[in-house]
Amino acid sequence: MKQKACQTNSFLYFCKKYIPMKMKRLVTVCLMAACFCTTTMAQTTKKVTLRVIETSDVHGCFFPYDFTQKKAKDGSLARVITYVDSLRATYGDRLLLFDNGDILQGQPLNYYYNFVKTDMENIAAKVINYMKYDAQTVGNHDIETGHNVYDKWIKEVKCPMLGANVINKNTGEPYLKPYTIIERDGVKIAVIGLLTPAIPNWLEESLWSGLRFEEMTSCARHWVSYLKQNVKPDVIIGLFHSGKDGGIVTPEYDEDASIKVAKEVPGFDLILYGHDHTPHQDIIENSKGLVVCLDPSCNAFKVSDATIELTLRDGKVREKSVNGKVVDISDLAIDQKYMDYFKVDIDSVNQYISRKIGTFKKTIYTRDSFFGSSAFCDFILNLQLQITGADIAFNAPLSFNSCIKEGDVFVNDMFNLYKYENQLYVMNLTGEEIRKHLEMSYDQWVNTMKSPDDHIMLLNEKADNDQQRYGFKNLTFNFDSAAGIDYEVDVTKPNGEKVRILRMSNGEPFDEKKVYKVAVNSYRGNGGGELLTKGAGIPREELQNRIIFRSEKDQRYYLMKEIEKAGVVDPMPNNNWRFVPVDWTEPALRRDKALLFPER
Repeated sequence: MKQKACQTNSFLYFCKKYIPMKMKRLVTVCLMAACFCTTTMAQTTKKVTLRVIETSDVHGCFFPYDFTQKKAKDGSLARVITYVDSLRATYGDRLLLFDNGDILQGQPLNYYYNFVKTDMENIAAKVINYMKYDAQTVGNHDIETGHNVYDKWIKEVKCPMLGANVINKNTGEPYLKPYTIIERDGVKIAVIGLLTPAIPNWLEESLWSGLRFEEMTSCARHWVSYLKQNVKPDVIIGLFHSGKDGGIVTPEYDEDASIKVAKEVPGFDLILYGHDHTPHQDIIENSKGLVVCLDPSCNAFKVSDATIELTLRDGKVREKSVNGKVVDISDLAIDQKYMDYFKVDIDSVNQYISRKIGTFKKTIYTRDSFFGSSAFCDFILNLQLQITGADIAFNAPLSFNSCIKEGDVFVNDMFNLYKYENQLYVMNLTGEEIRKHLEMSYDQWVNTMKSPDDHIMLLNEKADNDQQRYGFKNLTFNFDSAAGIDYEVDVTKPNGEKVRILRMSNGEPFDEKKVYKVAVNSYRGNGGGELLTKGAGIPREELQNRIIFRSEKDQRYYLMKEIEKAGVVDPMPNNNWRFVPVDWTEPALRRDKALLFPER
């Protein structure tokens, strides 16, 4: 620019000396205008590069330590911050960091700060604030903690908490901020937050009283339109706690609608999502262009990492490109300053979880629950019956491959025994509904065997899973078995006809027309997994009327109290149910167990 200015000045001097006055003025004005335009264009054309990082479904994995297993673990936000800070060194405030919810549950330290040390700043807020997140959404497991916990947490978090479709029933307005606007280097970025609307399918209404959850696609369309008309952002990012697709589908909404929004709501440049605990990276085409969609899975092993490049002229974005990927950070270096900052918190939690509550005479494993009546699952079922006085109990293993070891048992072991803060319900169900509930459970669990060489488990190959080659086709936390009844599961029969209930376990006849008291967790009792609705055929609106008892505290609390009362426990399988025909199932069970758990 300096060189061009000198050349222009020299030419102006020539004009003044050798060109007539009228011509001099005209030439001078033209040259000055040309110089001004050249200078202005060069000054207002610039390129801006934004880097966007997302975590989702962290589930309390703040530190490289598993407080349940009491051992070191990969991943965690202690490694995420190493990755983020390395990028901040280059991008500065053009690095944007978002979290996508389900952060309040998953580790004993969450329980400690949610329900024990309630007078202290929630550790989930303290971590978000330390790492300087730019925005956050809520997840279904955050709502599961109840108003007292998540309302306090929302106030403690310093970044905007987003949820455009979480609506206050009294006002009709969003209960959380529908969007936030972030300005960086002349670029205006809008971030819209959404939550899966399937909350009422899983959670007792008292946990979300005063709220309703709008369908995601229509809500997204409204807020994209609003922003374009009133705010005119240069970039629109979606931050959705909702999976890729599938899940619960009703006439009113889809549980997992992130890709549906990408396809049906033009305007998003980038959609960051989660909830389904599966890494995804896709480019989705809609009527107006392409949108990058990223899901980093869960437990802070991976992050979504997107780069947005923009060219601005005259203060307006003229060119824009978005690229993204999911990055594994599981073995990065741990940020020691971060660990030092939270040392007191970590020590406090360790002291809490190290309290002895009883002694187990033998080791019990969740994996045994998939292959028949097991000590692990039956221990929980029997305690449910003992606590409630119900006739029958349903339970599924909440962890794929966990155990409680022989010997002294501590508070942390209870999170292996029971992973989530579900309440305990007792419901009135007919004998027919009980059988149909189990039919749907086993239809998702086992294959229909055509020959003795078939798989007995309903499996699929997991090529993207480093831990195992084979996995179950369906979600194992919906594999309910029962106590209080004796029954057989005939794996040669078609779906819907596998379960044959023989008798009550006390020897009394089982009657499909009789109403029984059935103990279940609150997730199941509210329709979670659809075993009671789609399986047993109970209309969703009728479920609440079937509940005759709700526990005040979570189920883990009562299980812990019963163990403390007993002192020494010796869990044994009830052996009240089995897979048949035995000559087919026993060899098939051994084969599939070796596929699923080759280390044993």
